[in-house]
Amino acid sequence: MNIVDSLKWRYAVKKFDTEKQLSKNQINTLKEAFNLTATSYGLQPLKLLVIKNKNIQKELVLHSWNQPQVLEASHLLVICAPKNYTSEEVQKYFELVQKIRNTPDAVINPFKEFLTKEIEQKTQEELFLWNKNQAYLALGNLLTVCALEKIDACPMEGFIPAEYDKVLNLEAQNLKSVLALPVGFRANDDYMKDLAKVRKETKETVIEIN
Repeated sequence: MNIVDSLKWRYAVKKFDTEKQLSKNQINTLKEAFNLTATSYGLQPLKLLVIKNKNIQKELVLHSWNQPQVLEASHLLVICAPKNYTSEEVQKYFELVQKIRNTPDAVINPFKEFLTKEIEQKTQEELFLWNKNQAYLALGNLLTVCALEKIDACPMEGFIPAEYDKVLNLEAQNLKSVLALPVGFRANDDYMKDLAKVRKETKETVIEIN
């Protein structure tokens, strides 16, 4: 399939085949795709939890409005943003830039100072919202990669983040859950599997300016 056909093939799975599991290579592909996702200024504030523990998944179903996909899926991915975010992350980022690119201080410092000031003048609420928005970039990237790799998925906002945070002990890691993504393979009897995709015509959603 080409990329458009793959995106047409994709849908939000309602029932996973519990007998099928993603391979280690497939999980590694999703991990790399997450790590390569575009983020604001390239700061990569997000973390990805890769959960393959049926006891934990079962407990999380209770905090996911009883959506069974959380348990049925091969793996549950949870995208998290930092609870508290500081300009120390800018320092770490530019240390990595210098390590990888050997960029001189004279080139780095003006941008580094700008980013440091930007972060230090924002409240933690503003910074969390900013980083939370990056999670949607990661989710979109993961969904596209899943479609290309013929991995089924069900993107979810429908869960209680505070309860996820407790179950997964995220506060201890300075994290808050933002989005969930059960991944695996669709069940043959998923009622959504063979339904036609419902989308507006492209001319209704795209405006061209020449």
